[in-house]
Amino acid sequence: MTAASPRPARPLRYVALGDSYTIGTALERASDRWPDRVVVALADTLPGLELVANLGVNGFTSGDVIDAELPRLGELRPEFASLLVGVNDVVQGVTLETYAANAARILDTLLQTLRPTRIVTVATPDYTVTPQGASYGDAFVQSAGIRANNAILHELAAERDVAFVDIHDLSLRAAHDRSLVAGDGLHPSGAQYALWVERIGPVIARLIAEPV
Repeated sequence: MTAASPRPARPLRYVALGDSYTIGTALERASDRWPDRVVVALADTLPGLELVANLGVNGFTSGDVIDAELPRLGELRPEFASLLVGVNDVVQGVTLETYAANAARILDTLLQTLRPTRIVTVATPDYTVTPQGASYGDAFVQSAGIRANNAILHELAAERDVAFVDIHDLSLRAAHDRSLVAGDGLHPSGAQYALWVERIGPVIARLIAEPV
C-alpha cells in the first residue's frame, strides 16, 4: 500500500485566467470578485488557496488568453488555476471551431504543469438577460452562442478529467433580480458572484483535498 503524498502546509498558489467575469468588471470592490470570494470561502480548508494573480482582462477572448495570460504562468508558478472565457468570442464573432481549438490549447498548456485536479473551468454567464444585454447583439443569437461555447468547454474539460462548474443558470436569475447585476447594467454584481461561489467553492474544496 502506497502512502498518500503529504498535504501542503501552506495554501496553493492560485492563478485565475479569463475575461471580465474573472477580473470583476464594474465591481466597486475587488473583494467581490468570485476568485477572491472563493479564496475566502476556502480559508479554513486545507490546503486552501492564495490568489497570487488574477489575470482576467475585460474584453479578452480565448485567443487573448493564449497571447497575454498563458505566457505569465512561468513567472507565477501556479499550483491551482481557473479558466472562464468565451463571452467575447461570441460578441466578436469568433467561430466555434476556433474557440474549441483555443480552449483546448489553454487547457493543454495548463496541464503541462498542473494535474487535472488542480484546474477548474467555469461556464460563461448569459449577459443577454441584463438591462444592457441588447447592446451587444441579438439576444437569441448571442445566448445560443454562449450555450454553445459552454458546451465546448465542458466537453474539452471532461475529456481531460478537468472539473467544469456550470453557473449559467444562476446568471439567468438576473432577468428578474436586478440586484444580481452590477452598476453598469451588464456584468454580474457581487451578489451574483456570491451565488457562483456557493457552487464553485465545494468543487474546488474537493479538488484540492485530493493528494497529488
